[in-house]
Amino acid sequence: MYYLIVLAILLLLERIYFRIADRYNIIDKPNERSSHDRIVIRGGGIIVPLAALIWWVLSGWHYPFLMGGLLLVSLISFLDDIYTLSNKIRLLVQFTAAALVLYETGLGIYSWLLWIPLLVVIVGFKNAFNFMDGINGITALYSLSAIAGFFYVNTISQFTDETLLIYIALAVLVFAYFNLRKKARCFAGDVGAVALAFLLAFWMIQLVLDTGEGLYILFFAVYGVDAVLTIFHRLLKKENIFQAHRSHLYQYMANERRMGHVPVSLLYFVLQAAINLLVIFWLQLVGGTNWPLFIAILLVLSAIYVAAKFSILRKLKSQTT
Repeated sequence: MYYLIVLAILLLLERIYFRIADRYNIIDKPNERSSHDRIVIRGGGIIVPLAALIWWVLSGWHYPFLMGGLLLVSLISFLDDIYTLSNKIRLLVQFTAAALVLYETGLGIYSWLLWIPLLVVIVGFKNAFNFMDGINGITALYSLSAIAGFFYVNTISQFTDETLLIYIALAVLVFAYFNLRKKARCFAGDVGAVALAFLLAFWMIQLVLDTGEGLYILFFAVYGVDAVLTIFHRLLKKENIFQAHRSHLYQYMANERRMGHVPVSLLYFVLQAAINLLVIFWLQLVGGTNWPLFIAILLVLSAIYVAAKFSILRKLKSQTT
């Protein structure tokens, strides 16, 4: 009953935000790099940091450094949704927020040498994660697959606060209600995508540090392979990887292959959920991180990515010749 009340409050807050967005014209207009063809409310993912803020107050100010970083990066991302901010300002805030996230995990007691690469990984993960927002439902479903995995593992080996996982899951469900549609009512915006990316990174680092099992990184395998290989492909084409684009496999599938946004989102969700289950059952039944299994899964996903991507590219080329 308690969480139903929380869900109702979050739904009400989302609807209030829609009214504000309508009034102040916080919208996403389609352009040549967009995966949508109609005006959509931007920043519906603001419900994620709002849910975290409510949890923070009710939890007695637990995880202060995480919340400080999350609110800081959510604020600058929301401003970026409304205005176009300097890349330097955004990166400075993102690295600061990432440092607060790492400090909250207690990583400093292990090795400061890990900070620089992890800061780069977190900020890079955030920027890659943000690209998903243009495909209806994929941000919500992919986040829920990871949160469900974290929640299950947490029931066995408690590594984080269970209530925070639930609050964020409820917020993502509210967002999904308006986004997981053929014609989305809203997009997450930078504020939602960035907040989710930082929370997912926080939970992953917590989990790996607590259990010592690197296999859990595969909770991000599907999108991770897509993001890395897309960057590599763009580098081969001598493109600016920091410019907005629609070169990810899921973008090709939804836009050029015309599979539809929701089916593509469901495909990514099901594939990632299957990998999550495999990881969980492997660690429960066998135990210990199996690096050959880790590499094998990444190689299989890479092969699927390359085959699917070049199949679409061949068809596009044949249609234009």
